[in-house]
Amino acid sequence: DGLSLALLEVNMLSDTLRTQRLGALEATTLLRRVIEEIDVAVFAFDGSQRLRLINRGGERLLGQPSERLIGLGAGALGLADCLDGETPRTIEAAFAGGAGRWEVRGSTFRQDGLPHRLLVLSDLSRVLRAEERSAWQRIVRVLGHEINNSLAPIKSIAGSLRSLAERSTRPADWEQDLRSGLQVIEGRSESLARFMGAYAQLARLPRPRLASVDVEGWVRRVAALETRLEVKVDAGPRLSVTADGDQLEQLLINLVRNAADASLETGGDVGVGWRVRGGVVEVTVDDDGPGLPDPGNLFVPFFTTKANGTGIGLVLSRQIAEAHGGALLLEPRRGGGARACLRLPLGPLLGTAHS
Repeated sequence: DGLSLALLEVNMLSDTLRTQRLGALEATTLLRRVIEEIDVAVFAFDGSQRLRLINRGGERLLGQPSERLIGLGAGALGLADCLDGETPRTIEAAFAGGAGRWEVRGSTFRQDGLPHRLLVLSDLSRVLRAEERSAWQRIVRVLGHEINNSLAPIKSIAGSLRSLAERSTRPADWEQDLRSGLQVIEGRSESLARFMGAYAQLARLPRPRLASVDVEGWVRRVAALETRLEVKVDAGPRLSVTADGDQLEQLLINLVRNAADASLETGGDVGVGWRVRGGVVEVTVDDDGPGLPDPGNLFVPFFTTKANGTGIGLVLSRQIAEAHGGALLLEPRRGGGARACLRLPLGPLLGTAHS
């Protein structure tokens, strides 16, 4: 009868709604799992710009677990500027979990009838640097092959000079020719050996051997190595980082040497200091030099503005920084000069701050 048909229709509709609800729940679960696992930082803010959702990539970027971040405002998180402006766009920014170039994407959605804002940050720098590094490693191997081939004629010249020395009848000035030829060969061979040794470092930087490194001892030790001018140390808190001490010394030596080279051009000073900011250690090297000559090429292998430069110091320094989970930035200073800023994960505090 009609009632039975109506009950049948109701039951069929209930089954359909139950199936659709289950499908929606499964789709939501899958979406949340995808958001958690993707290698980008995802944030959702409510109408008051307070954080309501964050994935693991966002936690790594801000250097804090979600429990400490949910409910905070975009300004407190350092993301207010990212919410403003057109998207997609590319920005240069530094966060507790890393610094570099980021692609910013945003959109709006509604939840429980209220407007929300979705923010996605993709790290472009590490992808580009990894590709750039791989390309340069291939170039280094090619350069090594070509330079080794250039040693063959040097060997040939050395053989000819030896034959000349062994002849029973020689020209009157043969000794001078011999000495001159051997000096040229020796000098060229040493130059090529230094060239190869320096550039080969890019392709075989060893993994860091981690240990506790006292930041103050490390900074003061490197500052004392620069003898051309006095390096002023602005001491920060007593703390340590977990790192490869030898690699960090090489990194800081490169930065201090570059700063001294720049300041010697203008008769300026060099200063080194450190502080804790946003859950990371920032070690800064300031100079009073002429500034950054070509910022776009600072980290390009082989590029140098120095007559005797190799063009790998900054590239190698950034590789060391990133191998330790940190970052290296160079920027102009107000009033002239430049600043190198090394950011490293924070280790345990060792005591009270002092000067």
